[in-house]
Amino acid sequence: MKSLIEVIAKALVDHPDAVSIEEVLQERNTVYRLSVHPDDMGKVIGKQGRIAKSLRSVVGAMATKENQRVTIEIV
Repeated sequence: MKSLIEVIAKALVDHPDAVSIEEVLQERNTVYRLSVHPDDMGKVIGKQGRIAKSLRSVVGAMATKENQRVTIEIV
């Protein structure tokens, strides 16, 4: 799951070296905190949050397939 988020995020940004993902395990949920270079923040979020929503949808579909609950936070 973490590698999927990383591949998608690195494809979107201008500074792929600055992409980092932190995995935080909670009770029934796994939270992935995605941090990018400040100049790339708009590219990851997109207009009106469309890209972020699409990223969450793709990862959510993968998580459902593996019977997990996943949340993505863009830091």
